[in-house]
Amino acid sequence: MDKLVEFIARNLVEKPDQVRVRQRRYRERTVLHLRVAKEDTGRVIGKQGRVANAMRAVLHAAAQAQRRPDVELKIQ
Repeated sequence: MDKLVEFIARNLVEKPDQVRVRQRRYRERTVLHLRVAKEDTGRVIGKQGRVANAMRAVLHAAAQAQRRPDVELKIQ
C-alpha cells in the first residue's frame, strides 16, 4: 500500500524525487508516513484537506480489498 500512496503523491507534487513513504506496523494497525518537499505540502493536503482525504479514501478502499481494514495515512 505504500507504493500506492507514493504513486499518487509523486503525480501531485513538483518535486517527485523528494517523496518518501515509510510504513510502520503497530500491532494490528498499519501507519503510512508520507513526506514531501516543504513547498509541495499544500499540493498533497489540498484546500480544506480535500486531496489528503481523497488519498485516505483510496487507501482505505485498497486496504479493504486486501482485508487490512486498519490503515492510517499521516502527512509530514
